[in-house]
Amino acid sequence: MDITISKLPMKFAFLNAIPAPNFARVIVTGLTLLGLVSCDVHSGKTSGQESASLDVAAQSAYVSDVPKLTEAMLDVAFWQEKIERDTARLSYAEVGMLNSESLSQDTYLHDLSSFPEVLTHQQVVELIDQVSRPASSPRYHVDGRLVSEQDYAALEAAVQRVAVPDSVEVQWGVVVTRASMRSYPTTTRVLKSIDDADLDRFQETGVFPGQRLAILHESADGEWWFAVNYHYAAWVPKTAVAIGVREQINTWHEDAHRLTVTGSQVKTNYNPVDSRTSEVVLDMGVSLPLLSAADVGHNINGQNPHASYIVSLPVRGEAGVLEFAPTLIGRAQDVSVGLLEYRPALVLQQAFKFLGERYGWGHDYNGRDCTGFVGEVYKSFGILMPRNSGQQGKSHFAPTKRFAAGDDVARAEALAELQVGDLIYIPGHVMMYIGTIDGEPFVIHDVTGLSYYQKDESFYRGTLSGVSITPLTPLYLNKEKSFVDGIYAIKTII
Repeated sequence: MDITISKLPMKFAFLNAIPAPNFARVIVTGLTLLGLVSCDVHSGKTSGQESASLDVAAQSAYVSDVPKLTEAMLDVAFWQEKIERDTARLSYAEVGMLNSESLSQDTYLHDLSSFPEVLTHQQVVELIDQVSRPASSPRYHVDGRLVSEQDYAALEAAVQRVAVPDSVEVQWGVVVTRASMRSYPTTTRVLKSIDDADLDRFQETGVFPGQRLAILHESADGEWWFAVNYHYAAWVPKTAVAIGVREQINTWHEDAHRLTVTGSQVKTNYNPVDSRTSEVVLDMGVSLPLLSAADVGHNINGQNPHASYIVSLPVRGEAGVLEFAPTLIGRAQDVSVGLLEYRPALVLQQAFKFLGERYGWGHDYNGRDCTGFVGEVYKSFGILMPRNSGQQGKSHFAPTKRFAAGDDVARAEALAELQVGDLIYIPGHVMMYIGTIDGEPFVIHDVTGLSYYQKDESFYRGTLSGVSITPLTPLYLNKEKSFVDGIYAIKTII
């Protein structure tokens, strides 16, 4: 999604002047007043040490083309200190109740614990058709060639819908390594335009170690599964999945004593004995059952586990059969026994752990996009939500304020009532509210484009392409429409 940033019309009184981009105000007298430079009042000259201090200050002066942003705002403590009431919003039991309600009622989520054992041909094909279909507008290969009808025909042959039987017996699997879910069973990248190389339009989302999958179909080359996880259905490479027995998988999944990944990413310990468990990447929100040395002993692949957590990691055995291997994660890693307590300061803490990460459409580039970002943050508290921003915005998984075109007064009132962690939805994008400074609401979001009107009314276009802190009211979707005008939903996860 290509999201831009711009200036809000003057109908919003709290809009402050926007500085021109790349304008560094490094003034010696200003630095002196701040105590960054001290002058020799006797000689009227600066000493060599003082000159060096000035050079360092000048070189380190923070410059950004993001309007209203200061360097201090990039520190999570800046925002945490402004929280008036930092208390738990939901207990662990209430989080479980929220998820149960969402999984049972939300059409965009799949409750794999109650997923059917058998599906019809039509049911499977309908799921495939949601992702494996030609685009309504032209697509291009990375070398600039147009994706042709012949290309689509080859992709359709790989999908082999005709091979879906009348009655499909569901197989069950667990993800063993971070991987992509794709529109078609192919690694070929396709673009909406040749200038849009970062957004692979066949990339749908990511899957992560420990996620359960209901497996419905196989590609013609036998290299891909069409699978369903808790919030998506698409093609995943077989090498990322181990096939197991449903009861065994559910028992493992429902083990309440678990370790939760709370860093943006962590790795399992290096293992020279078994590469399947060595330095496995685990993203925020991944949850694995904990084991004890009383269960597995004091030597795990040549390492004493006393300074590590022991988890039950899913791995691929012979012929891709599911196994669970005791695996170590050092206690110095950013992990938590159980889920984090769901309260505002910790929501900010988790969100800021992604700050500066490169944008990755559909979890491409070993990163995430806007909904992947907010989804991973909330998974560290155990809260599940639909995958795409449109699905989240339309969903009823949390208390939601909705707005129609022209609801300017209602939007302004809602912005004045925002709570830390609230999710703000505009077409194709979601942002997380982090606080207000001088009447200006600020958000953290994983965003690509940067555009806004400057003081001289010229329209500035830049790029962000990462998890960023920005003000909300200067943001623009295009020259005519502001982000604020585009807000159609605001969710409070409580």
